[in-house]
This record gives sequence, structure tokens and C-alpha cells, in this order.
Amino acid sequence: MGSSSSDQLFNRQRTIHEIFGGSFAVADVVLWRQRSITMGILIITGLVWLVFEESGYTLLSLCSSVLLLLMTILFVWSKAASLLNRPAPPLPDMYLREELVAEVGELARKAINMLVILWRDVALGKDSRLFLRVAACLMLISVVGGLTDIVSLCYISLVVVLTIPALYERFSEPIDRLLMCAYGGLLRIQVKFDNCIAAIRKFDFEKIQ
Repeated sequence: MGSSSSDQLFNRQRTIHEIFGGSFAVADVVLWRQRSITMGILIITGLVWLVFEESGYTLLSLCSSVLLLLMTILFVWSKAASLLNRPAPPLPDMYLREELVAEVGELARKAINMLVILWRDVALGKDSRLFLRVAACLMLISVVGGLTDIVSLCYISLVVVLTIPALYERFSEPIDRLLMCAYGGLLRIQVKFDNCIAAIRKFDFEKIQ
């Protein structure tokens, strides 16, 4: 017997598969409908992560080394082809369309403007709830950044994306009940915090008068 919408987290009406795109390949990979592809992604990324950990390479140094090797191979190939009257390396013409650059720039402009507005609202104390969310996110980023590097963080994030949704789809009912209980507790804490803020503001106002 499925859970009612009120028992689901945030009254969710869509399935996890629909949230990740329904019939698209991304949803099938994330939810292990294509097990071979998902396992392949995990194995390949795991090997890449081990290379970074064991070799001592950083992301920047590895990218530079790979690009240097690729450029050297193409350079030698091109010179040898000209000497031996052979065709040059089959490199396609690569360029960015003006429309693509404009679209990316517009998306970046909207995202930056939204972040600036949110930051201004937080700095001016207009939304205490937003302040708590932003502070929690920044604290989480600070803690995670102190515990790991960017490569390990990317690998862990990929593992989380390829495991948590699939586990949630399988055990959604008990997880929804636990999360709703936790969410109710957070709401009660938030109400107490808002009451404290209101009391402090009232005290300051009466003191000024």
C-alpha cells in the first residue's frame, strides 16, 4: 500500500524517476535501470580518483600533462604527415557559436544577479530564515572543504548521486516518515527562534521609547 501524498516529503506528487527526467537516459542511469552503464561510470570514476590519490597529481597538473601529451602527438603526426605526403590529423573545426556564448552569458547574468539580491537581503537582515539557510550552507561547505579536496569531493558527490536516489526510490516510505519527523522538529526550532527574535526586537523598541 503506497503512502499518501501527505506522508511524502514536501507532498511530492511525482515519482523519483519522473523527477530525474522520466524516460530520459539520465533517470535510468541514476536509478540503476541501466546497471551496466551505472557500474561502468562508478568503476571508471573510481579508477580516476585512485590515480589522483596515488600519483600525487592535482586536477590542474593532470589536465596540463594530458593536453601537453595530446598536443605533442598531434604536432609530431602533422610534421610526419607533411614529410611523408600523408593526410594531416583529422581535426574538426572547433569554434563557439555567438548564440551559445550569448545564452551562457545570459544564464550567468541571471544567476549572479539572483545571488547578489539574496546576499543583500541576508546582509540587511530582511529574512532570518534565509540567513539561517545561507549560514548552514556556508558552514557545511567550510567543514567539507577542510576535510577533503575538490577531486575527492567530486567523486563522493557522484557516488551520492548514483546511490542515494536509487535507495530512496526503494525505501521511500520509511525514509519519508523519518524526514517528515525531522522536518517537523526543525520547524518547531524555527518557530522558537522567530519568537526569540520578535521578543528581542520588542525589547529594543520599548527600550528606545
